[in-house]
Amino acid sequence: MKVLKDILSFIPRKIKHRKWLKTEAFRLNVFHDIHKGEDCFLLGNGPSLNKMELNLLNDYYTIGLNKIFLLFEKTGLNIDYHVCVNRFVIEQCTQDFLKMKCPSFISYKHRNELPESSDKIYFIGDIHSKWKFFEDITTGISQGSTVTYAALQIAFYMGFKRVFLIGIDHNFAQKGKPHKVETMKGDDMSHFDPGYFKGMKWQLPDLQGSERAYRMAKSHYENDNRQILDATVEGKLDIFTKLEFEEALKIAGKKTRK
Repeated sequence: MKVLKDILSFIPRKIKHRKWLKTEAFRLNVFHDIHKGEDCFLLGNGPSLNKMELNLLNDYYTIGLNKIFLLFEKTGLNIDYHVCVNRFVIEQCTQDFLKMKCPSFISYKHRNELPESSDKIYFIGDIHSKWKFFEDITTGISQGSTVTYAALQIAFYMGFKRVFLIGIDHNFAQKGKPHKVETMKGDDMSHFDPGYFKGMKWQLPDLQGSERAYRMAKSHYENDNRQILDATVEGKLDIFTKLEFEEALKIAGKKTRK
C-alpha cells in the first residue's frame, strides 16, 4: 500500500518538476559563479540574532532566510539575497516577499501562493529527495529538513568560497515529532521575534535530519576547497568550525560591488 502511495505521489511531483525545468530553471543561470571566490554571511532566524549588531553586515554579501525582513526596520539590516521554501512561511508572507528589493528564491511547488509575479522572485525546483546536494540549482534543489540547506546549495552555485553562518541556533523551545504541523500558542521563543509564528501554523524542527544535511553540505564545500564556518552566538550546532562573530567580520571579504 505504501509503495502504491509513493508512486501516486511521485507522478505529480515529476510532472511539476518538468514544468519548472521548461519555464523557470533557465532564469537561475544569471547567478552561476556571480560571486566566485567571495565570502558571504548566511542569516538564520534564531533568537541569537538579537545579540548581534546586524547593521555591520551591510558591507558584506548576505543571504537571509524566511521572515528575516522582520528585522530590517529595527536593525537597519539590508540583505542581498533571500530564500524561502516552507509552505506555511510562503503563505504567511507573500506580500512581504513581493516587496523585497533583493532577489528572492522561492519554492516552485508553492508558487501559486503568490498573487502576482515579480522579476525579483526566482522559483527553485525543490526535489523530494532530502539527501542530495545540488551543486547546479538549475537541475533542482533539496530542502534537507531546513531552509539553510537550500540556501547553502544556492550559495555554492553562486560561487561563494566561504559561507559564515549566523543565527543558526539549532535549538528550539518546542519539542515533538519532526515536521508535525502545529499552531504556535503564545510568544515564539525559538525565533528572533516573539511574533514570528505566534498564532500561526508552523512545522516542528527536524534537528537530526538537518544535521545529516549539514554534513552533506560540508562535504561538498570541502571537496571543492570551500568552507562553511559557524559564527552563531552560543549556537548548539557542532558540525562546522566555530568562530566569534567579531572574528568573522575581520576575516570575511567585503562586497566588491554594491
